[in-house]
Amino acid sequence: MSELISLVLLFVPLFAVFWAANVAEGRRARGEPYEMPALAAYLLLAALYAGGVAIGLLIQLGAALFAMQPGLLAEAGITGVEEGVASLPLVGLSLWLPSLLGLVLLLPPVRRMVARLLPMDPQNPVHGVALALSMLILTNLLITLGMGLGNLADMVAEADNGRDGTALLTLWAQQILTALLAMVGVGWLTRRDLRATLARLGIVMPSARQWLIGVGLGVAMVPVVLALEYVASLVGMGASADVERLTEELLGPLFQSPFGILTLGLSAALGEETIFRGAAQPRFGLIATALLFALIHSNYGITISTLAVFLVGLLLGWVRLRHNTTTAMALHAVYNITLGLLAYLSTSMLDF
Repeated sequence: MSELISLVLLFVPLFAVFWAANVAEGRRARGEPYEMPALAAYLLLAALYAGGVAIGLLIQLGAALFAMQPGLLAEAGITGVEEGVASLPLVGLSLWLPSLLGLVLLLPPVRRMVARLLPMDPQNPVHGVALALSMLILTNLLITLGMGLGNLADMVAEADNGRDGTALLTLWAQQILTALLAMVGVGWLTRRDLRATLARLGIVMPSARQWLIGVGLGVAMVPVVLALEYVASLVGMGASADVERLTEELLGPLFQSPFGILTLGLSAALGEETIFRGAAQPRFGLIATALLFALIHSNYGITISTLAVFLVGLLLGWVRLRHNTTTAMALHAVYNITLGLLAYLSTSMLDF
């Protein structure tokens, strides 16, 4: 329950930022004064990022203090935390650097410059906060790399994550909140009703042909990715042991039951496709969205698996462009479920 409460609290400020930005954009579209709600959205986001900068710098300061006085922890009777202390400088950097970039992206001249590269309106408060919030993905990735995939795997193993059914509930909650954030982000409850919101997100009823395209591409992409990873392993670029161990600790329990495998496919299709292909791609474009999609899978670090996710993201984005987000959801779900079934069958054969 504490994990779910923490998850909700994490999303609350994001909902508030997008709600205020959409109120401002609604007023701007009607020719009404919109500066106050826009300022509220920018200030809230700026406060979050300023906190990230401050905490990151404090962590680096503490790391420098421990480095200058290596016996400080021992004198305090604290032992067994050497690896954690060693990672503090990178963790601090992972907080303050993306937070600083997020603050920079809020500046009007910077937004205008970015708008030359991406299909966004630099005057639109929603586009502005969405651009700045993309730095949260970089924060998540850098913290993962800074702490170390192996250390994270140990932490998850010690917490016994997912073996009591919590992983299923947490994953569904995370993806449902992500989908709701995408809906609020494009104006649900402020500028658009539910029908218009789903239309903006590209969530429509696919035709039979589109269902077949989604299912067929989802199945076809599996051997392509497996072949890519196999070739990479032959040339010494395969996934590291830490990547495999962290992925196993995070997702392994879900591969052990049909409902867990369905959760891997259906929940990701709901949350990730709604926010990336539905909400983000029309503003950030195909390539930038696929890149953000790859980087949010931080459990892979920066490996050949990251490249595989990027390629899958490009295919999902192309499907969104040619058809709709729902077809991309079908592709994503089938792809994940097929990988899950293969993992389940391989484990069952080994047990046999």
